[in-house]
Amino acid sequence: MRSAAVLYSETVRIRVLFFGMLKDIVGRTEDCPDLPAPLRLDGVFEHYAAQCPRLRELASSIVLAHNQEFAPATTDVAEGDEVAFLPPVSGGSGPYTHVIQDPGGHFFALTREPIDIKEVAARILHSSDGAIVHFEGVVRNNSKGRQTRFLDYECYEAMAIRMMASIGREVAAAHDVGLVAMVHRLGRMEIGETSVVVTVCSPHRRAAFDAALEGINRLKKLVPVWKKEYFADGEVWVEGEWDDSVIQR
Repeated sequence: MRSAAVLYSETVRIRVLFFGMLKDIVGRTEDCPDLPAPLRLDGVFEHYAAQCPRLRELASSIVLAHNQEFAPATTDVAEGDEVAFLPPVSGGSGPYTHVIQDPGGHFFALTREPIDIKEVAARILHSSDGAIVHFEGVVRNNSKGRQTRFLDYECYEAMAIRMMASIGREVAAAHDVGLVAMVHRLGRMEIGETSVVVTVCSPHRRAAFDAALEGINRLKKLVPVWKKEYFADGEVWVEGEWDDSVIQR
């Protein structure tokens, strides 16, 4: 008869992902460690903070995700789980790499191609709408006195598309509007190109403006997207700020 010690695994193998500036700090984009069981998210963090003290310095602004969901540090981690280290956000089919078009008609997507504003609007505009409001984030040619050459956006794609959909649905429910669309572009973007679009259709213009503003503000603080700015004399990951609701430490 095999002993309980043989049957019980003393380690847990997980997949750990690093994004933005954090992948530069740890020197990798992902890892598959065997860590002592039982295991929680705070144990995963401590494992890497011991190797990279800089992570501990940034602990108050790093958010952890567990199986593509924001999670507190006390969350239990099991064999085969996915954990992601997320720095502050910088704030499919066809041209899209990921798409959610839910039954209500809202549209959310990620793309590595230029965003077609008219195509996005056509997906959600109805004959009963009297207003359509677009917010476009575009790449400017300067940042804090330095001339910007171009930007590079990356994100935790599987989680980002789900967060965009959640935000869009909540915004639509909170305002007297029709449908909401959100599209974020990834990869390299040149000066003047559109990086993100929030489009709201509504019977009345005020509600559409309010919903679009809330949508982009929440997207900037909740969706795990990061940007790196490239200058003539170097490059830097842009530091943003998480929404207070997801800070666990």
